[in-house]
Amino acid sequence: EYSILAPRLLKQTVGSFAPQFNNNFQHDSQEFCQFLIDGLHEDLNRVKNKPYVEQFEAYGMEDRLAAEESWRNHLKRHDSIFVDYTQGMHRSHLRCPGCGRESVKFDVYSSISIPLVPPKSGSPIPLKDCLDQFAAGEQLDEHNAWYCSNCKKHVCALKLITLWNTPDILVLHLKRFTFEKCPDVDGRILRRKIEDTVSFPIDRLDLTEYVLGPVDPNAPPIYKLFGVSEHSGTTANSGHYTATARNSEDGNWYRYNDSNVGFTSGDAAITGGAYLLFYQRSKGSLRWAGMEKELSGSATPSVDEDGFQAVVGKKKKNRR
Repeated sequence: EYSILAPRLLKQTVGSFAPQFNNNFQHDSQEFCQFLIDGLHEDLNRVKNKPYVEQFEAYGMEDRLAAEESWRNHLKRHDSIFVDYTQGMHRSHLRCPGCGRESVKFDVYSSISIPLVPPKSGSPIPLKDCLDQFAAGEQLDEHNAWYCSNCKKHVCALKLITLWNTPDILVLHLKRFTFEKCPDVDGRILRRKIEDTVSFPIDRLDLTEYVLGPVDPNAPPIYKLFGVSEHSGTTANSGHYTATARNSEDGNWYRYNDSNVGFTSGDAAITGGAYLLFYQRSKGSLRWAGMEKELSGSATPSVDEDGFQAVVGKKKKNRR
């Protein structure tokens, strides 16, 4: 009833640009998806001559002004349909545990990596619990330490990431793989898999409470699921990938397993193998995750090298 397309040419093409994918090994679907999106973005990038842009430190600034300035800097080098509808921005706050120095930056993201919390009484883990853990922050370890310019060394800083806004197409990456030493394989580091089931919404994922920036009532951060990438197996280097997707025309759900395609439901994707969750905004659309409206309605004052803002006087009315 259905024709089958094997994406061998796509894989070969990607492999020609990325040698790590130019083989028959098992690969991480999140890494492949991210590389593919980044590559398509660069091919469609409207910015042909990229200027040098310094990293923007936002500590001490009003969040709204810092977010707008950070997005302006991003647009100087990146402008494509992927920027329009698949990229958002989050606020990253780091604090040195030694001297207390703080750093605030607004970074662009195209997917959100969500930690998995331990299950309670063997029941499925609510996605909200994982989102709460994500919003609670983390203390960095020695593998991803932050350099403190005051202490002149790398430190295990306290890191808090808060969503400033969310794009029309939202990708959630469930962090199922952990790095562990394997004594049975000469002590090499292997990625072990967390196979606990995460219960995620199908028709209504409301992220309003996690968004720090302005929320547009005509396009709120409420989403419906349209696809899931699923992994079966014990490690990221082995196993098998399948997919469950909602057809945008008839609204039906289909399961894709190599050459086999069949009807299913969105709820059937809620398993211990769900790895990437693809969501679309349910109502309205916001270019640049809403930053287009913010920038068009903003009269951000210029800031000189000493950090002073220019004062713009009001235009006097003509007297008759």
